[in-house]
Amino acid sequence: MPGSNDPISDPEGNVRVCIAQISSFWEEPEKNLEKADMFIAHAARCGAQLICFPEQFATGWDPLSGKNVQDLTGSIITRLQTSAKANRIAVIGSLREAASPHPKNSAVTIGNDGRIISTYSKIHLFSPAKEDENFIPGINLGIFSLGPLTCGLAICYDLRFPALFRVYAQRGVQVVFVPAAWPASRIRHWELFIQARAAENQMYVIGVNTTGTTPVDRYSGSSLAVDPHGTIISHANEAEQLLFMDLDPTEIDAARSALPIENDRKDALYHSLLTEK
Repeated sequence: MPGSNDPISDPEGNVRVCIAQISSFWEEPEKNLEKADMFIAHAARCGAQLICFPEQFATGWDPLSGKNVQDLTGSIITRLQTSAKANRIAVIGSLREAASPHPKNSAVTIGNDGRIISTYSKIHLFSPAKEDENFIPGINLGIFSLGPLTCGLAICYDLRFPALFRVYAQRGVQVVFVPAAWPASRIRHWELFIQARAAENQMYVIGVNTTGTTPVDRYSGSSLAVDPHGTIISHANEAEQLLFMDLDPTEIDAARSALPIENDRKDALYHSLLTEK
């Protein structure tokens, strides 16, 4: 009998996960959570062990907004906890988390028993839109287990910073989920960075983007999953949709055995080169 946070894998040991590419009703958490409830239930019926939503999906991403800021006992997370437990599926949601002197842009993983099993606050805040002036950055990783897989969290702009994904790989992470609000104008970078982060670290990277137009920007979806070889295994178009993929833990080992780049890294040298005068 699996533990309360251990999803049941298929006979081959794969773990099915789901991307929820949705548009948000602007600053209307209740409407967005009602939509999320339907998607969570459907994903569970289709055998997914986890469903991941885009960045700040319950409100829409806004780097300047001080509205709908909640702690982890607020209605956004508790509603997701209720739905996760009722449907026996893990859920990743994100929110403007209450903190001082400013909120944090946080992603929360809820186990299939409704308990919070990891939190991650966006480390790299998007300074071109002044997110760094209105939010405070995180300083910790977000790591959790999903059946046989060790998983991590990053958020949107974090994709531009390979060092974070390198640290996750060094910590044994095999899959990184990336909730995002990545604009249509830079969607090529989104696809490029997800493939690069997956290939260079020989891990699965799963990007979950929003879609639709908000007061902040226009978004074109293109959520995607990339395997440890750098190959796209699932790719959404611009429409609202659920995307399913079966993650195979043996593919991670296969990629690393076929091309053992970890043996050739020079981390001590990189550090000395960075610090030399």
